[in-house]
Amino acid sequence: GEYTVTESGFGADLGAEKFFDIKCRSAGIDTAAVVLVATIRALKLHGGKKLGALSQPDPDAVERGLANLDKHVENIGLFCKTPIVALNRFADDTDEEVMVVRRHCDALSVAFAETNHFVRGGEGATELARTVIEIAEHTNANFRPLYEVADSVPDKIRAVATKMYGAKNVYFT
Repeated sequence: GEYTVTESGFGADLGAEKFFDIKCRSAGIDTAAVVLVATIRALKLHGGKKLGALSQPDPDAVERGLANLDKHVENIGLFCKTPIVALNRFADDTDEEVMVVRRHCDALSVAFAETNHFVRGGEGATELARTVIEIAEHTNANFRPLYEVADSVPDKIRAVATKMYGAKNVYFT
C-alpha cells in the first residue's frame, strides 16, 4: 500500500510522546500525517458534563471541553507536526455540537474530518482518508524530539513533564 497507518496509543501526551521520542527515533522513521481522534462525548465530559448526561445535547459543554483538545493539538505541535482532528461521530451527537468542533479547528488552522466508520464502514471514513492523503502529500516538516538522546535522565524527565504535561518543574528526592 501507499500508506501505513499505526496507532501510537491513547492520547497525544503519553501515546504520541512515546511514539515520537522512542519509536520514530529508534527506528529512524517519521510521519507524513498525524491523526488526533476526538469525540463529542469526551469533549462534553472535559467541559464539565456529568457522565450520565453525556447523551444530552450540550454545545456549550463541547465548547468548554475544547481546552483539552487544544492541549493535545499543542502537544503534537511540540514535535513540529500539525494534526488532523478526526471527530468520531456517534448517534447522539448533534450537528450543532459537531459544528462547534469544526469551527474551532478552522480557527486553529487544523484540518478536520468527521468519521462514522463504525456505522457506515469504510464509506464513513472517506473524508478522513482524503484529508490524511492531502496532508501527507503536502506536509514535509520532520518531527523534532522533546529531548536529545544524550540528555541526562533527569533532563529527559523534566522535558516530558514540563513540555508535555505542563508541570512547572520536577523535583527529585
